[in-house]
Amino acid sequence: MNALAATNRNFKLAARLLGLDSKLEKSLLIPFREIKVECTIPKDDGSLASFVGFRVQHDNARGPMKGGIRYHPEVEPDEVNALAQLMTWKTAVANIPYGGAKGGIGCNPSDLSISELERLTRVFTQKIHDLIGVHTDVPAPDMGTGPQTMAWILDEYSKFHGYSPAVVTGKPIDLGGSLGRDAATGRGVLFGTEALLREYGKSIAGQRVVVQGFGNVGSWAAHLISEQGGIIVAVSDITGAIKNKNGLDIPRLLEHVKENRGVKGFSGGDAIDADSILVEDCDILIPAALGGVINRDNAGDIKAKFIIEAANHPTDPEGDEILAKKGVVVLPDIYANSGGVTVSYFEWVQNIQGFMWDEEKVNAELKTYMNRGFKDVKEMCSSHNCHFRMGAFSLAVNRVARATLLRGWEA
Repeated sequence: MNALAATNRNFKLAARLLGLDSKLEKSLLIPFREIKVECTIPKDDGSLASFVGFRVQHDNARGPMKGGIRYHPEVEPDEVNALAQLMTWKTAVANIPYGGAKGGIGCNPSDLSISELERLTRVFTQKIHDLIGVHTDVPAPDMGTGPQTMAWILDEYSKFHGYSPAVVTGKPIDLGGSLGRDAATGRGVLFGTEALLREYGKSIAGQRVVVQGFGNVGSWAAHLISEQGGIIVAVSDITGAIKNKNGLDIPRLLEHVKENRGVKGFSGGDAIDADSILVEDCDILIPAALGGVINRDNAGDIKAKFIIEAANHPTDPEGDEILAKKGVVVLPDIYANSGGVTVSYFEWVQNIQGFMWDEEKVNAELKTYMNRGFKDVKEMCSSHNCHFRMGAFSLAVNRVARATLLRGWEA
């Protein structure tokens, strides 16, 4: 089942659990707007190259739409639709005043020079500048993009609309980016994990943790969890996987990754088959890489008691059912990895106010939001006698449905 089908399935189950009217259910599922534009740029050698840019704006009942822009050669429309919809539910679970969006350009950033990427970003912004905005749709970085991409979008947008730092988040600090944004998703994973373990009378200290994916989110999650006494027994990335049953030295591993661009070859652990990382013996499994990695083929072999979904859609519905039967507790992506969009909201607020926060305030506010979000999801689980994923989806769908009805938008 692909990401869109799985997301639609979870939405429909939540809608039925809530007893939503079928017309309202249908209107909540249909994207507000889908944008597709041609972006033609001169390359450094003087030739012209054309790329397709897109933006799916899913829902704006609760506020401006929010979501990343990715640069990737295989941009799949269904996946983008699913991720835009997931952003609607994620912002609703976090209870921040946003809807969902997603977009990007079908290109391979590694094949383009910095100046070509800048020209491409500026042309894309010229094509969509009237459809994004501080109170309309606020892009952010995603796969293949980063703070520099956001800086180019900010500058190009400001040529048409005046200086508008709040039009994008994930910017460089010097252009109004927020302190704490780089670690935000990983820190949110830490706070979510702490909240979940408290429910079971446990703490992170002494828990054996496996992290699949050692990019921004996975590496920050591993670093912060190890600081709290968690034992990171195995990690993996695209270069390979390593294991140390006594715990990996995370500061040393981070230095190794910085120097060697991957975990492969780290002397403080034994190399293992990357495909086996998900079924390693541990207390907590954190999938922080691709979607669909936990499925019917491997869910039965997973030994973890808790799964914290740091990636988007890492567990497919068949895998979910197998895990539920085994009694594995899954903290769903729309809550577990919402730290990033929550701190993006803080950045937007700081830009609008023209008043920047220190990092301690950012982290303290994030902890408050993550703890409140967990409490809200748990209450929904108790009310509807369901697991965490359905509790989170039901909470999100209920909040968006209420906003839609209050605004008089029902079909």
